[in-house]
Amino acid sequence: MGTTNAYARWKYGPPKDPSFFPTAVWLQQPRNAPRYRQAGINLYVGLWQGPTEEQLSALRAAKMPVICEQNQVGLKHREDAIIVGWMHQDEPDNAQPITDPTTGRREWGGPVPPQRVVEWYRQLLARDPDRPVLLNLGQGVANDTWVGRGPGAHPDDYFTYVKGADIVSYDVYPVAGLNSEDRLWYVAKGLERLHLWIRWNESTDGRKIVWNVLECTRISNLERKPTPHHVRGEVWMSLIHGSQGIIYFVHQFEPNFVEWALLEDREMLEAVTAINRQIHELAPVLNSPTVLDGAVVKSSSPDVPIHAMVKRHAGATYLFAVAMRNAPARAEFTLPGIPARATAEVLGESRRITVQRGRFEDDFKPYEVHLYRIR
Repeated sequence: MGTTNAYARWKYGPPKDPSFFPTAVWLQQPRNAPRYRQAGINLYVGLWQGPTEEQLSALRAAKMPVICEQNQVGLKHREDAIIVGWMHQDEPDNAQPITDPTTGRREWGGPVPPQRVVEWYRQLLARDPDRPVLLNLGQGVANDTWVGRGPGAHPDDYFTYVKGADIVSYDVYPVAGLNSEDRLWYVAKGLERLHLWIRWNESTDGRKIVWNVLECTRISNLERKPTPHHVRGEVWMSLIHGSQGIIYFVHQFEPNFVEWALLEDREMLEAVTAINRQIHELAPVLNSPTVLDGAVVKSSSPDVPIHAMVKRHAGATYLFAVAMRNAPARAEFTLPGIPARATAEVLGESRRITVQRGRFEDDFKPYEVHLYRIR
């Protein structure tokens, strides 16, 4: 099966090369773009109070494309390939600040009405149809107990929100935000819902692209911080559940503000760099069609599902798998169409597993990822 590129329909969208896979950072200063490129980051999303001419110039020098707001400066650069997309305000599905006209006191109201987001999308497209529009939603996509959406919010709002963009993204931070090492699977839960809402809407014609935002710092949590193992698990949960782009949230707010906290965390930076390197190596595979029902997966523990995705590319079958809970399990994989005897190379682990009649087994630690190439 050949590779595809989801961005080919836009003149000035993200790179059209089938070997391109977005690995982005959220709202970072352009001067750090060279350091992020060394970590395998190939896209900026958001510019503080921008875009400005200075920001675009710095990104151009660093060869770092950007998705940013569509302000007057941005519209002057409609023929500039450094801008590869436009974006809505962040998390319009969350409660919005309002000012009491009588007292002048600021308080929290409800979310932006979803139909207004759809109208803004139409306006963005009317001014420039040559780039995709990104909408990033909040944790309410996955977290049903989240009270931060404010009065008047309803779960059905999301059926309309997803109409308001070409790239629909969302964020949930299980360790730093939800303060739990047991809910990493919320990352996948939200992605499954986005895909469901998109499919439900006939008007979206199935061409929406789904991304998501992941944690890699403590953010504001003084008790918990995601580990490199957590982040790798979250990344591959995302990819296995159909995310076509990863955005890293790299800010820290407590105990002190550090905008580029990832760059100051040597252990996490090395881990993210390695994760990105592997994503880019496998980009042509990730951009190839997923084989529906490509594998039957059985877990030794009913409480620890093992989720998997199958791709076929360049004469090989790829099986990407991740343990979805904070507990160990042994997985049995059965893949139809595999020769009676084959070998599964476990990528990045320097080991091989014999595949007999399309079947093999492997052990998974909590949230562990295994990537197999079967020839």
